[in-house]
Amino acid sequence: MLLATVVDLILPEKNITRQIIDFIGSPIIAPLIALLFSLYSFGYARGFSSKEPLKFTNDCLAPVASIILLIGAGGGFNKILTESGVGSAIAGFAQHAHLSPLVLAFVIAGLIRAAVGSATVAMTTAAGIVAPIAATMPGVSPELLVLATGAGSIILSHVNDSGFWIVKEYLNLSVPETLKTWTVMETILGFASFAIVMVLSLFV
Repeated sequence: MLLATVVDLILPEKNITRQIIDFIGSPIIAPLIALLFSLYSFGYARGFSSKEPLKFTNDCLAPVASIILLIGAGGGFNKILTESGVGSAIAGFAQHAHLSPLVLAFVIAGLIRAAVGSATVAMTTAAGIVAPIAATMPGVSPELLVLATGAGSIILSHVNDSGFWIVKEYLNLSVPETLKTWTVMETILGFASFAIVMVLSLFV
């Protein structure tokens, strides 16, 4: 996949070599090749029969399937909240709060992250709202604005967030345990990052 990215930068689109490498490095074919290689290197090459790698593969499917199901459900719920206009409602409320662009970016991103669950949606929505406001205000550092938006987008990870379920399943935690550990850690990280941004804003 890395090779495909490099080739895309140096070879023209119609080049046959680029097309072949793009196919091999596509997000579907590349993992398939890795899977087939792992079945050979960790299976046949180590003396296992054909049935034993199949058993190993089947044993791995149950936990992976539950994670994929939960991520899909979280993504579906995220889409429902996004299409229902929750992000726009929060953004409209925050726009009239008369706050510093840095604080506004952090607050909007944090509220949308909590409501929708997606850090990407939180960042893009907050950036789209705060950027025009910041452009009219002299002295606002765009770099700090990006950092403030990123800090707000990682707080309050909970059951709406697919990352929450990945951590829960991989570490075999209950929902309350994940809230007490992962959610708290993400929130502390977000507020600590924002505090550093505000300190930097005094000097930048």
